[in-house]
Amino acid sequence: MTPTILFVDDEPDLEALVLQKFRRQIRDGLVAIMFARDGLEALESLEQNPHVDMVVSDINMPRMDGLSLLQKLQEAEDKKSTIIVSAYGDMSNIRTAMNRGAFDFLTKPIDFADLETTIEKTLRHVQMLRDVRLRQAEAERAHAALSRHFSPELAKRLAASGEGEGIEVQWRDVAVIFTDITGFTSLVESAAPETLGALLNEYVGGMTEVIFAHEGTVAKIIGDAIHVLFNAPGDQPDYATRAVACAHDLDRWAQDFCERQKARGVNFGTTRIGIHAGAALVGNFGGNRFFDYTAYGDTINIAARLEAANKQLGTRICVSSSVAEAASNFQGRPVGDLMLRGRSEPLRAFEPLPQDKFDAPATEQYAEAFAKMETGDAAAMPAFASLVGTHADDPLANFHLRRLLNGAKGIRIQLD
Repeated sequence: MTPTILFVDDEPDLEALVLQKFRRQIRDGLVAIMFARDGLEALESLEQNPHVDMVVSDINMPRMDGLSLLQKLQEAEDKKSTIIVSAYGDMSNIRTAMNRGAFDFLTKPIDFADLETTIEKTLRHVQMLRDVRLRQAEAERAHAALSRHFSPELAKRLAASGEGEGIEVQWRDVAVIFTDITGFTSLVESAAPETLGALLNEYVGGMTEVIFAHEGTVAKIIGDAIHVLFNAPGDQPDYATRAVACAHDLDRWAQDFCERQKARGVNFGTTRIGIHAGAALVGNFGGNRFFDYTAYGDTINIAARLEAANKQLGTRICVSSSVAEAASNFQGRPVGDLMLRGRSEPLRAFEPLPQDKFDAPATEQYAEAFAKMETGDAAAMPAFASLVGTHADDPLANFHLRRLLNGAKGIRIQLD
């Protein structure tokens, strides 16, 4: 774009002199020049022509002098780089001008070779500022896009590292969390739009804060469902441990949210969570126009199937053996060998437990009943019946007892 200069001076012959001296540059499209006779006319011209790049202004003018104009220009949001022209030896006004933000100054009578050099220097400065603002705007846009997926610190780091660095499509070993809410469709159909919007925004916002606290990556939010990654885009050697800890905190937050909504007469539904670990194709799949950091592959599908398995199992969190084995000091109980939809081989699954439940006597009682069921011992049924008798609120124990009562044997579980 051709740089534009506004000359502000009340001398009648200045315009002709400037046009004569810069005729070649104007003809070649290297510069465009405008004129104003005083500060007020200059401000009006700038309002109509915000694309002006720099101002060359005399000091002594009617209505509004150059120093007053300079002050107005520095108060504006779009500050214009300004050269002040002063009488030779008028150091007081020159000092005032520089203190008010003038980029440079010239003395009268104007040496046009000096003027041309000063203009070139000022325009280089203007272009440098423009480039800085452009880079800043691009960084802010990148940070805004990255903040949808990553914790604030990671988003800041990625935005500063340059576009594409660290988020290119690649195969990575990741831990994947899928969350979903039971009965959400019914809530959508029955709740007023403004109520549903407020609920969902509060829910997703709170869940996202928990995820970011564990330095997880939000790969997707689809309605009430949240898809989370660990060990992407950066390395997290303890990604399985992080995923389990994050799932526990998500479960606690979601249960508390549910209780708060129940007190207000809203049946929000239970959050179910599935976790699996393995290789996935991860990166920005948004092309040149959009930023969409997500993951694809069988690992992702399995995590989603485990989330759905909770519905039949009665659990809220279900994790695969790959997660349970990789997580440090994993505490939980076996669910069984699940035959997930779309898979020909069974997948051993576990229910992670918080410390208090893991240490409870019922957990050891469950483990003994499960071991009997795994070996086909007929004593498994009375063992689960005894457990349910004392812990009727244990949905997983109830699930296994129903299976055994219906003639099932072993721990292989065919899911719908």
